[in-house]
Amino acid sequence: MRMELTMSWLLRRIYAASIGRSSIPIEVIFFDGSTYRNSSDPPELKIHYKSRWSQLNSIINHGWGLLESYISQAVDIEGDLKLLIKANAEAGPSLSEKIRQPHIPHLIIRFRNFWHELRFGNRKISRAVKNALHHYNRGNEIFWQYLDPSMTYTCAYWKKGTRSLADAQKNKLDHVCRKLMLQPGEKLIDVGGGWGALLFHACEKYGVIGTNVSPTIDQNQWLAKKAREKGLEDKISIQEKDFRQVTGTFDKYASLGVFEHAGKGQLRDWIRSMAGCLKEGGIGLLHFIAHDRPMDTEFFIRKHIFPGGYLPGLSETIDIMAEYGLEILDIENLRRHYSLTLDAWAKNFEQNWEALHRCNCDQFNERFCRTWKAYLNFCAECFRTDNAILRLYQITFSKGNTTTYPMDRGFLYQT
Repeated sequence: MRMELTMSWLLRRIYAASIGRSSIPIEVIFFDGSTYRNSSDPPELKIHYKSRWSQLNSIINHGWGLLESYISQAVDIEGDLKLLIKANAEAGPSLSEKIRQPHIPHLIIRFRNFWHELRFGNRKISRAVKNALHHYNRGNEIFWQYLDPSMTYTCAYWKKGTRSLADAQKNKLDHVCRKLMLQPGEKLIDVGGGWGALLFHACEKYGVIGTNVSPTIDQNQWLAKKAREKGLEDKISIQEKDFRQVTGTFDKYASLGVFEHAGKGQLRDWIRSMAGCLKEGGIGLLHFIAHDRPMDTEFFIRKHIFPGGYLPGLSETIDIMAEYGLEILDIENLRRHYSLTLDAWAKNFEQNWEALHRCNCDQFNERFCRTWKAYLNFCAECFRTDNAILRLYQITFSKGNTTTYPMDRGFLYQT
């Protein structure tokens, strides 16, 4: 009894520090039945601890412990999961304070992150392939349930007047193609092209010859089948390889949402390969989640969603690109676009969860449901808060100093 009282007292202190000043009414119900409330208003979010261990996990690991207990069903959370991130942001450090903090402040989580890098880092190609398959080779059924019909699994482009996820993804694919200034007959390489949305769009609308480079078997098989159905089998080829094994020389280069999978120590390998496969004077586009400067990557994402992943710093990326003779032509930040994209994915996932669960109830069980709900909802809010340090950058570049790329952006927006 004394232990439970002590744990409840400690957790009250932790919650008072993390959400006590939030404008969002939250109620926390402890295992002994006692409660903590940060407001007298009816709670918009309820956190219910169901075991002593879940309370201890929160005391030791703070927010990460709460999240892991929620995934393991030792904690229930009622209400919009995004509110938990929003509440922490309201009471948390300012944007400038977070940017100045290069490491995870919690020592235990920092050690777990370090240990994860030792075990799952992408130094070896064999490990990198396993990490990629962990997320993307679960069967296409899961992704059908929350992506748009084009199966585009990267940040969409919500320009003015966009009303649906499908339209926003079409906007993004064409935005990328315009930045690359694709011409009929050009050879385009898409590194980590997923289910081929960009290559299909580029081949059908711009007449290019496309190559996808990816080690993910399910996606490659789906892409090849779709190419045959569209009559594009002679226009699209697949190199089932790691990014370090790319062969050939190409007119244009694209990689959307995959640079984050290179790994902390492999950014130079990626950019070396990127420069090596692009012809002199060729144009490329690198689209990736990033921080503005190098800092630790969120541990939950690395452990449960993208093992071995690392969110690069924009500054370190630009430095390495300069070393390989790549001229930066344009940098666009789509952070707010990604919040809207993740909102749509989270809504689709929750609406279609029952169909996914029936598809394979053993694989897509309650633990999986909670993991994916946390992933999509928390990421959506982490890109939205006033102190958000996550960015979504598109860097357009040329191999060598360009002489032909337009000197203004008008060509991107002409109808």
